[in-house]
Amino acid sequence: MATLHLTDVTVPLRSFDLGLTLEVERTVALVGPSGSGKTTALRAIAGLTKPAAGRIAVGDDVWFDATENVDLAPERRRVGLVFQDYALFPHMTVRQNIEYGRRHPADEYLERFAISHLEHIRPPRLSGGERQRVALARALARDPEVLLLDEPLAALDTHTKSVVRAELQDLLRELGIPVLLVTHDFEDAAALAERATVIVDGAERQSGTPAELVARPADAFVASFTGANLLNGEAELVGSSTHVTLTNGSVVTTADPAQGRVVLAVYPWDITVSTTPPHDSAMNVVHAEVRSITEIGNRARLTIGSVTAEITAESLVRLGLRPGQQAYASFKATGTRVV
Repeated sequence: MATLHLTDVTVPLRSFDLGLTLEVERTVALVGPSGSGKTTALRAIAGLTKPAAGRIAVGDDVWFDATENVDLAPERRRVGLVFQDYALFPHMTVRQNIEYGRRHPADEYLERFAISHLEHIRPPRLSGGERQRVALARALARDPEVLLLDEPLAALDTHTKSVVRAELQDLLRELGIPVLLVTHDFEDAAALAERATVIVDGAERQSGTPAELVARPADAFVASFTGANLLNGEAELVGSSTHVTLTNGSVVTTADPAQGRVVLAVYPWDITVSTTPPHDSAMNVVHAEVRSITEIGNRARLTIGSVTAEITAESLVRLGLRPGQQAYASFKATGTRVV
């Protein structure tokens, strides 16, 4: 399987330059806030945007090289690109959309994506999930060397998103080509990609497996983006631990050495919620009012004072918590990271 290489690719944008070096062997997610340059990277690979510098190659095939004056036209690049809005031709049927620019007949893909019964339907009559399946089928029917997905789940409602995410997981495991997907949702990146690269204002902040980004976020932005609570405070070394006085006056402990102004990261799933004070002296404790409760499936997210915790729906019922009640959010010093 060939590897997609982006080497020192530079694209001037309105407020900053996108600068990216990236290697995509299997499935990599390019994650970050809106306007950070993620979609521009896809367009550069597909040949729809010309970089000012750098090199783009798949294996030994060079698609762009500013130094050697190589710039293959989009139609000469074997790329399957699925746009955020799917960009299906509204006047064509599902079959005609898949067969547009194809290298293979549509039949295999109609069956593969379970849309054979829709082959004579036009896109305006399709649901969001059906349109996405058609767009994926069209992209793969081109027999691409690289698959590019731009916010593949952003246009879907919550229920459809969970179903299509599972289908995408299965598809990406089967594909033997490099896949680069763009998303602003870290949960999607963690579910679909083997590795993730975080970019902000065109520059890479951190790259690694989703688990590595959660375990060792490089900075406060990466920690927040991966779902952590951020706590600001003043750190002081006390023996083998660090005491941090937060802006609200409370003191928490971390196992990370630090001195002076710091930002702490605590993930919601590392927080225990109770209605009585915990008896474990190793725990940091926030005692405050329950500000909000959001239930999603069998999980519940509670904001207690300045932190958000995630517990099971069963635990929520057992605790009998409601907004406005007092509760305790506790978390270990070892789960409190200095970022």
